[in-house]
Amino acid sequence: MPIVLLGLPGSGKSTVGRQLARRLGIPFIDSDHVIEQRIGCSIRGFFDREGEAAFRDIEEQVIRELTSGDGSSHVPAQVLATGGGAVLRAPNRDRLKAHGKVVYLDASPEDIVRHLRHDTSRPLLQGADPLGRLKELHRQRDPLYRATAHYVVPTGRGKTVAALVSHIAMQLELTAAG
Repeated sequence: MPIVLLGLPGSGKSTVGRQLARRLGIPFIDSDHVIEQRIGCSIRGFFDREGEAAFRDIEEQVIRELTSGDGSSHVPAQVLATGGGAVLRAPNRDRLKAHGKVVYLDASPEDIVRHLRHDTSRPLLQGADPLGRLKELHRQRDPLYRATAHYVVPTGRGKTVAALVSHIAMQLELTAAG
């Protein structure tokens, strides 16, 4: 069963996901990278050219494929980092919750801006008010992340990637044992 990481853009899904997969000895998949390979361009370019609805259609298809397994009911063990907006569609939320162990990396907008202030690769942070934009996304998406997640892991200031990975691994082990 996949371990699915949800959270705002910049919350650490890919970074934590890679380390968690390494620790557990299972593959890591970033749904945004799968989408970019499929569309043959950046998500931002596709989004600008084709619009959000077309992007969300592809995202929904990719999530369905990544959580459908080998044709039986078995979905392979993997760590799956989703795009920040994957929870915007109910079929994605339902599918992720039913076919994975979902972990919400709950990062505050302030922590994300502080952590990524020098990252020029994120369009979200290049606008006039990145903190305001992240606060609005958090307001809209936090209830969806929480409704989808089996576990909520606050990232908070001072928590290292290693500490987050250990915390998630411990939660998963407790669930498996109980």
